[in-house]
Amino acid sequence: MTVSTPRFITIEGGEGAGKSTLIERLARRLEASEQRVLITREPGGTPLAEDLRGLLLNKSDVHGDISAMTEALILSAARRDHVDQKISPMLNSGGWVLCDRFTDSTRAYQGSSLTDDQLEMLESCATNGLAPGLTFLLDAEPEKLLERRIQRGGDADRFERRSMAFHNNVRDAFLQIAERFSDRVVVIDTLDTADTVFQSAWSTIVDRFALNEAKFSEEEKWQ
Repeated sequence: MTVSTPRFITIEGGEGAGKSTLIERLARRLEASEQRVLITREPGGTPLAEDLRGLLLNKSDVHGDISAMTEALILSAARRDHVDQKISPMLNSGGWVLCDRFTDSTRAYQGSSLTDDQLEMLESCATNGLAPGLTFLLDAEPEKLLERRIQRGGDADRFERRSMAFHNNVRDAFLQIAERFSDRVVVIDTLDTADTVFQSAWSTIVDRFALNEAKFSEEEKWQ
């Protein structure tokens, strides 16, 4: 059985959507109200999961082509260790978890090649029934996100190097997930200014979790 956990927030989106920037700012705001916050990512978050991330995203393609099922199995192994070692302990102790990608990314990136039954089986094994209580989908046309990545520089990983058609399919899949789970997924135009994106996400958190904005000084408010 899947259980939605309110203090577990995931941020999803295409390559270069600005997930890390938003997570950092949200964490600072929560910490300003004396909340304990874990910032983490997928695949990754634990030593084992980070090793598996390296295999999956290897920039040299040394392992050759990897099937969608193999990718999903690697992700699931990394996810289960992440949930067991980091995410669940933090939530069980009363803290917050802000995670860069989770199960929605698996559905968006590998889901077109897998059946719903396969995805549900993998999710059940990997998450031990844990599900986010809130997800922000940072949405934009893949062509625009590619421009961001070029400006950012650096070597592209296996997924970033895939065709524009692939990235458009991923975006469509994310938007379908947002429509299906509209009570959990909030879509934000990530091409807005960083302040606007942050304000939209933070306002949603305040409303969903009834946080007391009076705890924050004006100086802290949009940092």
